[in-house]
Amino acid sequence: MKKLAITLLLAGFIGAVHAEIKATTALDGFISKMAKQHAFDKAELQTLFQSVETQDSIIKAMNRPAEGMPWFKYRKIFMRDTRINGGVKFWQENQATLKAVQEKYGVPAEIIVAIIGVETLYGERTGGYRVIDALATLGFSYPKRSQFFLSELEHFLILCREEKVNPLEPVGSYAGAMGMPQFMPSSYRHYAADFEEDGQRDIWKNPADTIASVANYFSKHHWKAGEAVAYPVKAEGTAYKKALTKGLKPDTTPEQLTKLNIKLPVLKAKEPLKLLSFEQESGADLWVGLTNFYVITRYNHSSLYALAVFQVSEAIRDAYTRIESK
Repeated sequence: MKKLAITLLLAGFIGAVHAEIKATTALDGFISKMAKQHAFDKAELQTLFQSVETQDSIIKAMNRPAEGMPWFKYRKIFMRDTRINGGVKFWQENQATLKAVQEKYGVPAEIIVAIIGVETLYGERTGGYRVIDALATLGFSYPKRSQFFLSELEHFLILCREEKVNPLEPVGSYAGAMGMPQFMPSSYRHYAADFEEDGQRDIWKNPADTIASVANYFSKHHWKAGEAVAYPVKAEGTAYKKALTKGLKPDTTPEQLTKLNIKLPVLKAKEPLKLLSFEQESGADLWVGLTNFYVITRYNHSSLYALAVFQVSEAIRDAYTRIESK
């Protein structure tokens, strides 16, 4: 395997940012691993990391995620006219691509549009941190998630080599998520798609590649074409609380929930369900998530996120249908 040739890529960038990342045994170990396992050049990586910054604001952002909010506050972040109307506009502008991708992957257009809308408001808010800074900060200075972010840093450097990208150029979220769909580097390498077959997987500026990449992600996580996502339900008494178990994966049957006095809709298919409770200002809403709801949580491991995406998708679909039917 050829060694990474980043010296020319970095020409003009070295010295542009004063290094803040300190030479540590952890950094030395990471560089040695990249050299041994992936044939990177040690000296070139050492030069690269001289231009990497660690940032306290990234740590602070990690410690106050929106998913820590109650549902009634979290929902308001996403269920806004700007996101719904923007989704309709994005759908209209990319109608042919969305139709082709839905036919190929089986993922509904409204789900794809909602993901892009929830993540970056259709590419308007893709983040302002250099990806390498975010991943290095969290990999070397955020112990409780360091293993995950060092793995993502590893994937990031490999994808920069594969895609011939300057590692100091990509910009994304404080967690290192990239582009319109906010893919982490490992997700980019595994799921990013080249819709137009032009040799590039551009999730930063190309809506077609972005749409196909999101659909491919869902397809590879076993999205069930034509099946439902989730249903609101009602319960009598408090027996239903026995079914409010940890985790997100469907783990109970319709029969078990019915015995707990939960009124279920007529389900199209027999499959495991997950009972979920969402905090309102007064009381809580109960929902049952199906397999497709669980698939949405593979994008972001939060039931709040999945329900927000689902509700946004329904609002966008309804608005789009009304406009197109006129």
